[in-house]
Amino acid sequence: MTATEPILRPPCSALSVAAGEPVAATASRVEHWLLVEYAGYWPHDPLDAIVFAGSLREHLAAQLASLRNSRLFLVRRPSFRRAGGVRVVYGTTRERGSWFRQLELDAHHDLLGLDLAAALRGEAPAPGERLPHPLLLVCTHGKRDACCARLGRELCTVLHRVAPDAWVWQSSHVGGDRFAGNVVCLPEGLYYGRLDAAAADAMLAAYAAGRIAPEGYRGRSCHSFAAQAAELRVRHEAGLWGFHDVPVVRSRRLAQDRWTVDVLAEIPGDVYRVDVAAELGDERRLTCKALTPRQPRRFVARACERL
Repeated sequence: MTATEPILRPPCSALSVAAGEPVAATASRVEHWLLVEYAGYWPHDPLDAIVFAGSLREHLAAQLASLRNSRLFLVRRPSFRRAGGVRVVYGTTRERGSWFRQLELDAHHDLLGLDLAAALRGEAPAPGERLPHPLLLVCTHGKRDACCARLGRELCTVLHRVAPDAWVWQSSHVGGDRFAGNVVCLPEGLYYGRLDAAAADAMLAAYAAGRIAPEGYRGRSCHSFAAQAAELRVRHEAGLWGFHDVPVVRSRRLAQDRWTVDVLAEIPGDVYRVDVAAELGDERRLTCKALTPRQPRRFVARACERL
């Protein structure tokens, strides 16, 4: 190999699969969501999009900083061109009571006149109308990671073909590049990873029935990683896969890398206590752009006791 030849490295998603890394308990912690339609270039950080330059960037950054676990996402409809206007969707994901609303603005600059953070905190009326249908956000953020670009776009094509019209949106980084293709189901905040065509079909069928598909399920964005691990363990133990079948009752941190999480199985009403530990996996590149290997942190339900 000459000095001018590129160094070909396996993609991070392939390294993750080869290492046998589970996708469970890896959903990004997001409680407050701001989705802004933008058909232009998506930089590494959505706030750096040229359309937000100047005072609008400062306004959005301040809005997000005032909310716990908040994120801005750039979105666009696949194979869809708008004549004008900007669609904005915002909302909050909770275990129960999630809500999302949508707005149609003339231009991105109109966001300067909105205090969406106050609406998300419940301190002001929420502008816009209720979002009338779910959203499936598929990460296709190629600037962040090549796996998201390649596998995300393939997944987006599959879901766009089989899901109801207007459900599927391309999205900027949702978290977990090495688990591409990634999709987030809103308003519930359900994260899925490593979805191929067959798994995507199964996920969509389960979602339409108000259920979670086990294959590729990463967790819910409203939960901590430890709670995600406990929730999934109880779902397997009790065989309950409805959206709201296993609410988390309490989570306690016992040490730097250990938790106990109490989870209610609503049918028949049993409470499970799950012992969760954080472990480090083998070193490898966790993203396609990473220059040095790191050990991925994973959360494992070591024991599950019915109280």
